[in-house]
Amino acid sequence: MTPVRAFAAVAVVCLLTAGWAIASAVFRTGPDDASGNVGDALSGDPALVYRSLEGATRDQVAIVPLDGGDDTTFSGLRCERVHFAGGTGLCVARGGGFGSPFRARIFGADGRVRRDLDLAGIPSRARVSRDGSLGAVTMFVTGHSYTAAGSFSTETTLIDLRAGATIGNLEEFTVSHRGRVVTADDVNFWGVTFAPGRDRFYATLATGGRTYLLEGSIRDRTMRTLHENVECPSLSPDGTRIAYKKRVRHRDVPWRLTVLDLATMRETPLGETRGFDDQAEWLDDEHVIYAMDGEIRVVAADGGGEPRRFRAAGDSPAVVRG
Repeated sequence: MTPVRAFAAVAVVCLLTAGWAIASAVFRTGPDDASGNVGDALSGDPALVYRSLEGATRDQVAIVPLDGGDDTTFSGLRCERVHFAGGTGLCVARGGGFGSPFRARIFGADGRVRRDLDLAGIPSRARVSRDGSLGAVTMFVTGHSYTAAGSFSTETTLIDLRAGATIGNLEEFTVSHRGRVVTADDVNFWGVTFAPGRDRFYATLATGGRTYLLEGSIRDRTMRTLHENVECPSLSPDGTRIAYKKRVRHRDVPWRLTVLDLATMRETPLGETRGFDDQAEWLDDEHVIYAMDGEIRVVAADGGGEPRRFRAAGDSPAVVRG
């Protein structure tokens, strides 16, 4: 961000933090750490971890078996966004005061919080690498919608979950587009997804009213564009495809859930034709799950079939494959 934008962002964040601090005191209930049999629920069997949107358990981390059972375990940990993989979870939770309205809470397979990191802004996305060693959080620091490019500003931070420390803000990385370094002052980054290992990742770049899929290296602190009109990427388990939001510029349906083949750059629109605004998750190599209208839905990744409800009253789905 430019100095002018940074100043504006600080001003807006000050207003937002005041509101969220009050909301936190009013609406936060229950313990802020795990309760119940979370360790048993995440003992190794395939499971779905998600944020509950139901009644007294609203905002709690919930775990349900992937085998179709309904034996749901609710944690006392309350989140605005959550993701879990490799025995480690990342919860974006309301903070405790004016200076830190939100915090990243790193928790283990037992559900217990290991480390807290302060965050500024309003939560947007959270992701954990498959081995549980890396995390990413995107926060809105001005605006709070991706609908109009340029009307918002984001901060995306990479985190070493094992050390409980920040790796860096993506604005600190060098970005190249068609071999040239991007020097525009309107850049925004969001929606990280990690490749296996501790180096490579994918993310969204917005600049000049357009969005791009980025491939990045943590080691080199560099990113390069791969494909245009890609937002909120999610890498498939086999590492060959990206599920993402493609902007279709329709008044009622601004984005279409789409899959990109990384080898051929072939795009496949999926069967969900309603407006989609989420970072999808892969149920397996053949199906994508995502949050919409207060529920978690599933659709085939090959473009066929009809979407259906996968889980009621939930969002921020994460698949634990055991």
